[in-house]
Amino acid sequence: MKFLSLPSAPFAPSLNHLGKWALLLGTLLFGQWFFNDVVHIPGGGLGLLFAGAGFWWLSKPLVAKFEAPITIQGWVRKCEEVLKDFEELDEDSSPQQINQRALLLKQITERSGPQDIALVTSIGGSLPEKDSFQKGFAPLSTLTFSWSSPLPLADEAWLWPDELHQKDVVLYFLPLPLRAADLLWLENVPNSQPSWIVVTWKDSEAWSDQLKTLQAQLPHRWTGRVIRLSESEVQDSVQRALLPVRDCLENSKKNLENTKHRLLSKLHSTWQAELENLRRERFRSIQKRTQWMVAGAVFASPVPSTDLLAVAVVNGLMIKEMTKIWSCPWKPEVMQIAARQLAGAAIAQGVVEWSGQALISASKLDGGSWVAAGTLQALNAAYLTRVVGRSMADWLALNSGVEEPDLEALKLKSSELVANAAEKERVDWSAFLKQSRDWLSERAIPLAFNS
Repeated sequence: MKFLSLPSAPFAPSLNHLGKWALLLGTLLFGQWFFNDVVHIPGGGLGLLFAGAGFWWLSKPLVAKFEAPITIQGWVRKCEEVLKDFEELDEDSSPQQINQRALLLKQITERSGPQDIALVTSIGGSLPEKDSFQKGFAPLSTLTFSWSSPLPLADEAWLWPDELHQKDVVLYFLPLPLRAADLLWLENVPNSQPSWIVVTWKDSEAWSDQLKTLQAQLPHRWTGRVIRLSESEVQDSVQRALLPVRDCLENSKKNLENTKHRLLSKLHSTWQAELENLRRERFRSIQKRTQWMVAGAVFASPVPSTDLLAVAVVNGLMIKEMTKIWSCPWKPEVMQIAARQLAGAAIAQGVVEWSGQALISASKLDGGSWVAAGTLQALNAAYLTRVVGRSMADWLALNSGVEEPDLEALKLKSSELVANAAEKERVDWSAFLKQSRDWLSERAIPLAFNS
């Protein structure tokens, strides 16, 4: 998920790191005293070494990262956790849909040989004749070959096809000269998938120069992974050219395990995206309900500022429900701190002021001053709750699967999260105004909106 980059408050990073810099200074002074007065080793170099260690600690990124499993069993556990989340969230899914997901996971975990080699090219390229090419892998046995349909020269997403993700090894037959479409496809071949580029080039004397030119145009990962074939070569020459591929295929167990690992990672990523869509749908109904609860409370008893009340409500009902939607194992105190941080960032960025100006320009207040002020303040509070809720949802999505979120990182990223959420809510401003009309009409407030 990408966020708009907005500048933070000028002194925010310094204040966030104040405690760490104090610790660094203390480390330097302690190191100097310890080596000079206790151990009686002259010089301040070792004290500086302590300071260097402290500086390295300070420079560590303050980001809670999803720890990707390194084993197949670890990925299976992650996928099973997502399946449980689906069962809890997707109330409309049938038992058949649930079984299909479980079956897909089982098919990957039970996947076995033989190794499958995909021969791929794009429209305009050509693949070798099957029988002669397969003989180039003799005497290796238990191999299957897939002659894939040519890849298109124009594609909206340029995503590596699912059927090719299933293959243990990919051989991309590249027509020369290099075309932009082929370069885009090669950039999307998964890094974890053993792959080679195969080029048919007749002139062996000019091949060295052609290879240098080609390598200069290709991404770095393809260095040393270009194979030259000649249409006139005898079978022994084909076998020699394909020697790097043959060496890779001899370790069948490793290749099959690598494919399982890659497929499980992709499956988990796909399921997480689907699960996030379900979470957002559930969240939107909670967001709509909570923002008007805030608006009603503010209108009934207006206060000088809307932030405290909005935060109180967000810290209550909405946060409690959001922790269930995102299956957060974190303590309620952590969520409350996060909500306060995001609410503070929203107020600092002028979300309330902007919404107030927009409401004034989009509405006409006909009632008394108390009604007008209370209505405007109530709608401001509703909008603030809406933005804070959305930025909370974005933060929860970024920290999905993290055992303990990094609150220091949130302080640095809160402005960016709020800016992104506010921008998206501004795009949906007309929908918010429509909801406002409905809310106002239910309370019979003498306020007329101009369409």
